[in-house]
This record gives sequence, structure tokens and C-alpha cells, in this order.
Amino acid sequence: MIAKHDNPLSLFHAWLEEAKLHEPNDPSAACLATADRRGIPSARMILLKFFDSKGFVFYTNMESRKAHELATNPSAALCFHWKSIRRQVRVEGATEGLSGQISDEYFQTRSRSSQIGAWASAQSQILKNRATLKDHFAKYEEQFQGEAVPRPPHWSGYRLKPQRIEFWLSRESRLHERLSYSLTTGGWQQDWLFP
Repeated sequence: MIAKHDNPLSLFHAWLEEAKLHEPNDPSAACLATADRRGIPSARMILLKFFDSKGFVFYTNMESRKAHELATNPSAALCFHWKSIRRQVRVEGATEGLSGQISDEYFQTRSRSSQIGAWASAQSQILKNRATLKDHFAKYEEQFQGEAVPRPPHWSGYRLKPQRIEFWLSRESRLHERLSYSLTTGGWQQDWLFP
């Protein structure tokens, strides 16, 4: 049975910590769904870098498809699926951009090769061949040789502020457990859902 918590973020924390013990690779990976101004959806995997009472934080190239979609339609959804523990968490809400200072601080924690990769990739743009990407990487590797790599102006982060969080736990005979939290003016409303 899913243990109810007054705040879904404390339940998410408990489930994420358990996933870290069992998932063989990237327990913080989630599918991020966005939609353009016409409502046409797209989804891709991202890595959750941080979460707290304000929301779920991830970073990206601001010239990517997801960033363009979030600029015109800030609504988004995350789906975490931990097959090893047979659990899933869905998060829905609006996104907001992070400050330059917060993005700078996180960028400095990345490996040097990941920092250079952020400069080298024109994410979501057409790439003629793999050699072009390698050439871009070599160019920035040389440019920043012997010095700290600054955060590119086109690279930053988002916070998804949850309005709805749903926890799903697999059960036999497809009698799964679903616990939904919806943010209201009075706090988090909890509802059990049919599977």
C-alpha cells in the first residue's frame, strides 16, 4: 500500500531514494513532455538535477526544441518510471526559468567535458555529420584550455512547479495503486484513483 504523506514531495523523496538503491542507471531520469503553441506534444528524457518545495529542476540548451516550446507554452509534465521497483510518478505543472546565478552555480559542478559539450552542441539543430560535432568540441576545448569553462549564454535551467503529482504502484491482476495529489488553495488534496 502506498503510504500517504501530507506533502507529495516527501513521498517523492522516499521513492527516489529507494530507486537510487535499485535502478541500475540514472534513477533521476524522467520523460519531459512539452507542447508547442498549437498543442502538438513532444517528449524526451531529461535528468532531474534537484527538487525541493518549489519544484523539479532540470537544465538544457535554451535554443533546443524543448526550450522553444516552453517559451510559448510553459505547461509541462514529467514521468519517472522505475521498472526495478515497479513504480511510476507523474508530475504536471507550469515551468519557470532559473536565474543566471543558480544556473552558473550548477554549471560549475558539471564535469569539464560536459561543460565543453554544452558549448559544442547546437541542440536540436540539423547536424550534417558526427565529425562536425567533434570539431566543435575540439574548438571549444582549445578555446578554454587552461581556464575555467564559463556557462554558455544559451544554457540555463527550468523549474517545474507541480500542480498535480500522481504515484503509481504495480500490483497483481493489474489492480495497481494510484494516489493523486492536486494543489488547491488549501494545500494538497489527496485522491485514490482506479487503476
